[in-house]
Amino acid sequence: MKRSKRPVNGVLLLDKPYRASSNMALQKARWLMNAEKAGHTGVLDPLATGLLPLCFGEATKFAQRLLDSDKAYLAELKLGETTTTGDLEGEIVEQRPVSVSGEQIIKVLCGFVGEQDQLPPMYSALKYQGKALYEYARQGVEVERAARRITIHDIQLQSLSGNALSIAVRCSKGTYIRTLAEDIGKALGCGAHLTALRRQGTARFDIQDAITLEALEALDLEQRDSLLLPADVLVLDLPEIFLDSESARRLCHGMSVRYQPESAIIGDFRLYRGTSDGRREFIGLGELASNCTLYPRRLLASSQ
Repeated sequence: MKRSKRPVNGVLLLDKPYRASSNMALQKARWLMNAEKAGHTGVLDPLATGLLPLCFGEATKFAQRLLDSDKAYLAELKLGETTTTGDLEGEIVEQRPVSVSGEQIIKVLCGFVGEQDQLPPMYSALKYQGKALYEYARQGVEVERAARRITIHDIQLQSLSGNALSIAVRCSKGTYIRTLAEDIGKALGCGAHLTALRRQGTARFDIQDAITLEALEALDLEQRDSLLLPADVLVLDLPEIFLDSESARRLCHGMSVRYQPESAIIGDFRLYRGTSDGRREFIGLGELASNCTLYPRRLLASSQ
């Protein structure tokens, strides 16, 4: 018997399992939540695990902010071996002896901190002429790619045991940790490939607050709903404006309102209004122009 979907709104912090694609994890969670609409906030490779924030219903309107946010990873590398894919799924291309100290590794890692250009790997989901790059790679076709500007905010040595190296990385969106692992191997002179990857954080969200699919499945629907975070957690980095009822009504009907800010800040704002029971209700985003005019930008359907 087919279950009827229901409107579900909010953000669920999921701990994606190993070998599941991000879409598979999303669809499983969507089925468990019995939700009409859902989307994830940035692809994790099937071999990677960890934090995958999922947006349901109205929260999907603000998912782009997490797509553009910084990420934190714990990565495991094997030194002395390079592979065709840059990770453990590929065939070994070259093996070299490893003779590096922790001090040498720390020095090399420090050299990767900052802005830099990174060439996306062929084994990636990036599209070229409508096909993912990994499809060309599997056919032995090399496609010319443009380098991307990324930022490594911080990179720390976690452990070194024989040829096994563990590092913690904080980086900007669009950073390929597989490519970083290969580049670290080159800089050390022995080569390397990625053997495990776990996303520890996205923006202000942490893996410690995430739930696995198995744990989610063990709960009843009411308990699953209680895990949902409100949609405005995706935009807490923006300043807020609290509106009177008439200004909120006008904005929710697509009209602009006059608003005199307490500071010189202009741009995007979180918008709230009061409710009859004294609560603050998030209604969406507005844009404040330099002429003190507030325009609706992206509003929740429930507020209109």
